[in-house]
Amino acid sequence: MTTTVYMVRHAKSPFIFGEEKTRKLSEEGVYDAKRVMELLREKDIDMIVSSPYTRAVQTVQQLAEKKGLPIFEYEVFKERAIKGLDYKLPEQDILNAIKLSFEDKLYCLQGGESTFEAQSRAIPTFKQLLQQNKNIVMGTHGNIMTIIMNYFDERYGYDFWKSTSKPDIYELTFERNHLKDVQRIWAY
Repeated sequence: MTTTVYMVRHAKSPFIFGEEKTRKLSEEGVYDAKRVMELLREKDIDMIVSSPYTRAVQTVQQLAEKKGLPIFEYEVFKERAIKGLDYKLPEQDILNAIKLSFEDKLYCLQGGESTFEAQSRAIPTFKQLLQQNKNIVMGTHGNIMTIIMNYFDERYGYDFWKSTSKPDIYELTFERNHLKDVQRIWAY
């Protein structure tokens, strides 16, 4: 049985320290969310799931409305925080930590979550979704999207994550629990 998962990385959202869960899309992000809807509206979609974070839900909301489908929010698909959310670090330190976390799946900064821990929380539910043999849209984030893809194919790591955009869309084709194909379908 084949399952297709459209991983939709959220559109642009201005970073506001302390508002990781509630940040909304920017004006450009709202426009791009409409483009996400337009790219996916003709696809055969049975189910829409999302991280509960506002920016991820907003990115797939117009598609859900167009398709007349509810959005099922899963806490296990929230973004992976490589460090605790209660302190700031320079961006380069965070990038270095993310890179290290794909090289050593047990690595994270103080208060953060390792790649292994993020996979441990997300993959069981992801596999349950695959067993439904449905075509699924998943509103997600760059890091957890890459971490999920990395579980099925280790070629998806830091360099892949760095190459993605906001938003971005990847069509993943699975045969049971085996990733068979990945196609990028977002284009500016």
